[in-house]
Amino acid sequence: MNIKFKIFLKGIIDVSPLMIPVVPFGLIFGVLAIDIGFSPLETMGMSLIIFGGASQIVLLQLFSGGASSLVIISSVGAVNSRHLLYGAVVSEHVSDLKLFWKIIISYFLIDQAFARSNQYFKKNNEKNKYFHLIGGGATCWLIWQSSTFLGIILGAAIPEKLGLSFAVPLTFLAILVNDFRKMINVLVILVSGTVATLGFNYIPYKAYVIVAALFGLMTAIILTKIIKKKNE
Repeated sequence: MNIKFKIFLKGIIDVSPLMIPVVPFGLIFGVLAIDIGFSPLETMGMSLIIFGGASQIVLLQLFSGGASSLVIISSVGAVNSRHLLYGAVVSEHVSDLKLFWKIIISYFLIDQAFARSNQYFKKNNEKNKYFHLIGGGATCWLIWQSSTFLGIILGAAIPEKLGLSFAVPLTFLAILVNDFRKMINVLVILVSGTVATLGFNYIPYKAYVIVAALFGLMTAIILTKIIKKKNE
């Protein structure tokens, strides 16, 4: 078997367990988008272009709440800004690739694929290890687009008593579970989560997502500096 295909297949296998909660997550997005007033074409287009579950849900929530275009764009940008960090981490592993492959990898660089591939990159030094990220990302892409399409088709046929909304936080809890082992990560999560929860009703222009992200970032910077000073 070709080594590239083996690594590609390994990426699919590694990311597959994280795809279980993504299916109801995608269904929720498809159903909500249609209910809010987006057409099926617009809904699928959003999944194809943005390809970011959390930011797409945020977009729908803010849009349905009557937020301004500026707040919606900035909030989606803030949620997606984590991908800049993902790119910075992965860049050292793909620096020798041509621009064509870098563009493909950047498109597939989403939460689940990054979480699994970053672990793989740390343990392996194969020349073609980036195929792991492509395999994981392609799997995420296929599941997300398929579940979005199913959400559009099924729509109101999905009974509310199923409680599919649990899939949104569950998806990210599955990714963050390893981070709960470090106290600094737990504190950052608690701070940003608390600010977002309290700010939902009190922060104007529905900008609680941006404010919570900034508080989380500041907390991470402060705690990192404190720990660094203690270790010196």
